Amino acid sequence: MVAVIAAVPPAVCFSREPDIRRRSTPPAGRFDRLVSGSFFEDAFAELEGPRPDFATRKKTEPPPNGGGKGVSDAGSGFRWSAMVSGGTLTDEIKDRKADITAAIASPATFKGGGYNDCRDALSSIALAFAVIADYDGDVRWKDEAATARDLFARTGFNCKVGTDQSFNEARVREGMLDAMIQGSRLDEKSEREEDFLWNQVAGRPPLMARLEKARKTLAAATSSKSEFQKLSEVVLHEAEIVAAIGHVIQQEDFEYWDDETYCEYSEMMRQAAVDAREATLQNDYDAVSTAVGSLRKSCDTCHGDYR
Repeated sequence: MVAVIAAVPPAVCFSREPDIRRRSTPPAGRFDRLVSGSFFEDAFAELEGPRPDFATRKKTEPPPNGGGKGVSDAGSGFRWSAMVSGGTLTDEIKDRKADITAAIASPATFKGGGYNDCRDALSSIALAFAVIADYDGDVRWKDEAATARDLFARTGFNCKVGTDQSFNEARVREGMLDAMIQGSRLDEKSEREEDFLWNQVAGRPPLMARLEKARKTLAAATSSKSEFQKLSEVVLHEAEIVAAIGHVIQQEDFEYWDDETYCEYSEMMRQAAVDAREATLQNDYDAVSTAVGSLRKSCDTCHGDYR
């Protein structure tokens, strides 16, 4: 029989200071022999080792890679900094502005296929703002990121088609982004800032387009050691963007988010991107090349099953 430690007031377990909390009155009478035989006479005489000091215990930090399907990370304290830097996020936003500018050069350019490029760029920007809004550190635009996230996401979804309305809305976002880059603050508010879901940031097709672009860039930038040495900053940027997308597409309500095989492929890609990031920071070309190869393999395998 396993003996049970006698019930003692919680204050006795953690402190010898007087316990002034109100408690239930002890039961009248004594325990009979059958019950008392299950308890120690003196619990403290049986305990071993020092008492834990709960006042000094540290909170466990969220894991840096916490994939996990169906877990929304908005406001969760997720460690984005373990896979993507604030500089990469702001650079991604600035870089994609050029894509929008080219896509809206004229109504004819936009309606002739530029709307697809515009959608891809707006979706990447919305994703970057979404991560900034939830980032575990100081990043430019953080206090405006949630509003920007929703505004650019909405325009990205509207650019599924090339119409006068979507063209004009894209022009407004391009002007807004230019003003933000120049240092102006947003003068527009989102209508759904509080009702955030990751699948509302961007559709899967534009994110897949961004991943494909990253994969080609990484392949070219790591084709040789000399190329890697020249383009290591590019490798770092693309690897971090892939890692962020790889995490986001596993979140609840994304297409295939509840498909275990799809999430396994996504996590393989995300981990390979994180490995490429770490190897780049260490200037380890061989490790970078291996990680990029793993990333390419995870993408090819996934495309074979889901395209």
